[in-house]
Amino acid sequence: MNQLLARFFGICLFLSFYLGMQPCFSQSTTLSGNVTDAANNEPLVGVNVSVKGKLVGTVTDARGNFSLTTNTPPPFMLVFSTVGFESQEVEVSGDQSAIAVSLKEQVIMGQEVVVAASRMEESILESPVSIEKMDLRTIRETPAANFYDALANIKGIDLNTQSLTFKSVNTRGFNANGNVRVVQLIDGMDNQAPGLNFSVGNIVGISEIDLESVEVLPGASSALYGPNAIQGIILMTSKNPFQYQGLSANAKVGLMNVGREGVDPSFMREFSARYAKAFNNKFAFKVNASYLAAVDWRANDFRDKNAGLQEGSTRQTNPNFNGVNTYGDEAANSFNLQNVANNEGFIQQVLTPASAATGLSVAQLQAIIPNQEVTRTGYEERELANYDTESIKLSAALHYRITEDVEAILQGNYGTGTTMYTGIDRYSLTGFNLSQYKAEVKGSNFFVRAYTTQERSGDSYSTGTLGIFMNEAYKPGTRWFPEYTAAFLQARLLGQGQEQAHNSARTFADQGRFLPGSAQFNAAKDQIINTPIPRGARFTDKTNLYHAEAMYNFNKHFNFAEVVVGANYRLYDLNSEGTLFLQDDDGEEFNINEYGAYVQAAKKLFADRLKLTGSIRYDKNQNFKGQFSPRLSAVYTVANTHNFRVSYQTGFRIPNTQEQYIDLNTPQARLIGGLPIFQQRFNLVNNPAYTLQNVEEFGAAVQTNATAQSTIAQAVQLAQADAQAGRIPATEAAVAAQAQLYALGIGYQLALSSGVLQPYQFKEFKPERVQSYEIGYKSLIANKLMIDAYYYYNSYKSFVRQPILLQANPTNGPSDPLALLGLAGTRGIYASYASSEGRVNSHGWALGLDYSLPKGYTLGGNVAYNALIDADSELGQIQFNTPRYRSNVTLGNRNVFKNIGFNIAWRWQDAFLWESSFTIPATNTIVPAFNTIDAQISYKIAPLKSILKIGGSNIFNQYYTQAFGNPSIGGLYYISLTFDELLN
Repeated sequence: MNQLLARFFGICLFLSFYLGMQPCFSQSTTLSGNVTDAANNEPLVGVNVSVKGKLVGTVTDARGNFSLTTNTPPPFMLVFSTVGFESQEVEVSGDQSAIAVSLKEQVIMGQEVVVAASRMEESILESPVSIEKMDLRTIRETPAANFYDALANIKGIDLNTQSLTFKSVNTRGFNANGNVRVVQLIDGMDNQAPGLNFSVGNIVGISEIDLESVEVLPGASSALYGPNAIQGIILMTSKNPFQYQGLSANAKVGLMNVGREGVDPSFMREFSARYAKAFNNKFAFKVNASYLAAVDWRANDFRDKNAGLQEGSTRQTNPNFNGVNTYGDEAANSFNLQNVANNEGFIQQVLTPASAATGLSVAQLQAIIPNQEVTRTGYEERELANYDTESIKLSAALHYRITEDVEAILQGNYGTGTTMYTGIDRYSLTGFNLSQYKAEVKGSNFFVRAYTTQERSGDSYSTGTLGIFMNEAYKPGTRWFPEYTAAFLQARLLGQGQEQAHNSARTFADQGRFLPGSAQFNAAKDQIINTPIPRGARFTDKTNLYHAEAMYNFNKHFNFAEVVVGANYRLYDLNSEGTLFLQDDDGEEFNINEYGAYVQAAKKLFADRLKLTGSIRYDKNQNFKGQFSPRLSAVYTVANTHNFRVSYQTGFRIPNTQEQYIDLNTPQARLIGGLPIFQQRFNLVNNPAYTLQNVEEFGAAVQTNATAQSTIAQAVQLAQADAQAGRIPATEAAVAAQAQLYALGIGYQLALSSGVLQPYQFKEFKPERVQSYEIGYKSLIANKLMIDAYYYYNSYKSFVRQPILLQANPTNGPSDPLALLGLAGTRGIYASYASSEGRVNSHGWALGLDYSLPKGYTLGGNVAYNALIDADSELGQIQFNTPRYRSNVTLGNRNVFKNIGFNIAWRWQDAFLWESSFTIPATNTIVPAFNTIDAQISYKIAPLKSILKIGGSNIFNQYYTQAFGNPSIGGLYYISLTFDELLN
């Protein structure tokens, strides 16, 4: 951590003590009492007893008893709360010592308190913007295999599965496998991997047994949470050891990969434990550990990208086959057979001897070889990827209450695991680990925290790059393609048809190919994945993030409004050892500094029926101009239960570390950042680049001109003249072959002179911004029906896109633009980043209904709609990647009969187009619609303080995918046993 960060934290720490300290000579008050269940008069264990507005508090013991000493002078309010029961407040006067409280089971919805929407506690019904919450009881009763999977049941939430242990959460469109537009916070710490710039699901996140709640804030949230919260915030809060003491543990086993052809069913194993203890209401600690292991879901889409994903296209029918989940056969690694045939070395070594043996001229032999792109034989993902997925999470925290208003926390989280991730390639994150360390001082109206996130990529590697190097290991392409071409020619001379000749040629060229599972295959694979990019497939990432922030609420100082101010500083320290990020002239990778500050004011008017909130934030990154992001909102309450809200806010996203500085050579393209330094580094100004779309237009123009009747007639005349002059054999085949070459040349010259080919113009790279408008309604009717509805409209500008750029002969300078078409010379393929000039507009709505039925049954349902309205044509791939409609229906009862409960969740979404760098060059990359059902039955074993749960996700085992190229997800059937000392 640099000196500036250390000084910032030191100043804030001093201020926190200054603002939070209170006189130590106040007279203390000691209270004791008992808390019981109002339904059966049984004692309630683990009930949180706290002084309202203070941090001081305790919990009830196994007999429901508590004892509490406070320096707060009476009168004051004592708050009693626990999961599943209605909170109760008791006023303490000067002469009270023993207190008896009975808590009623909470059956009324809409009582949740949230903090994410305004950075202050407020009723979920009165939140100024859309917000969703999963509390401890919801987490416990979910039918999904874990709480992270259960996020898919929330309205408007898209969950994208890349692995059993890696899911990405998205809201309101522009979904991605590595989602950089939604920020995930765990106890206030940004859980992103700083080199990847997105949260790696929950593989290295929070243990479910230590999770108290999850709040999801869909939509723009930059006004309070800064850069990258352009699509939303996921706020996870762990259990405070003062409030949740004792031992809890969980064991879960599951069965998955059932009924999948070529895959044996496999077991999932998960174990977790937590222990917390408080001493004298001053010091508390907790420790957590969890472990998960399984054989992962498999990505097994073997459709042909180079044939538009048409059914029936295989390697046997298409020599240019490029399977979605096969690697080493990528389009960028293909070769044109005519280019091989025209190579001087091939002519001397193959065609000249063949001419002497057959009596055909070299030109005649060349005419037999077609203008055909050919890819090498690829390996399936299962043969290259590491499907032994696992996740290990460890955490510990020390809490010390300095005063009744101030608490100090030291916390460390560590996670490591193996999973799969889909970017421009499929990446095997093997031994990936993330650690976070935090120091925090907080009070009832402020916090100061500093933390660091340390990312280590372990033995992670790119499967596509591995496939290419596996092919090169047994036979380099400089040998394989000539062998293929020679074998094809021989097969044709022997009378074989085109398709049969291609298959014969592949069989010949593939001689010596390493077979999966063989000793040669395993040895080559191990060597390649242990060799860093660009000579191997392994990538290294040791990037660190340092962050410090503070917030203060002036509610104890100002009466006219509730005013909150805050500020933060962040440093990215890039370190990939040259495998992911660009290096400067000294061989060092770059650092990125950014800072921000915000202020918010909230005021209630008209007898508290109208709540107005306004905030504004300023952020500055060293590579971009400063950004202001305001938010205005109003909530109006009618008849105490009907809440109407309207809001306007802006959000922004600073291009992440990869979009700024990535320099990664992949099988599809070389990924480069969008900063101007890359234009000089790769000579993209003097040797101009062209967009893929422009090159395709140029190629189409060449083809149109070359096949025109006038061009063909002219080409035939030229070829006949060559035959008459003896420059080529005077045979029909030779003349036809020469005429084809002349037609291509004429078509090329005509297309070139037409000006259709235009160099790409680089423009200013800017942060992405959105203006978001939302209206909403939330109500609790008759304490039984909860209604939540909203409509939003988003308008984006400077939308970050990823143009594919082609450069002719990147190492030798510009020459024949035919190289851009892959017909001469070489071409560089770059996937860069740029800001669009126009706007992208989207809108959507959602409706959620939850109803409390008689006898403890609850019924819920929601539907969400998201759609693009229009987008600037220059964007190319829009990558909205979101279904128009998705819906959920849930039915449950936590106590149907004698501690037996159940929960069922049905989920459906319609088909949608998925676009990403991984889809190139495929078209019509549709993710099919699917529906699935999760269900669980639970039994509370009260004497053992345990819950036995039997359930399954996707119980009918209908395999589906959530993004193009990602794995097929089947049923997961599990049984779990959870022990908790605080279970009532």
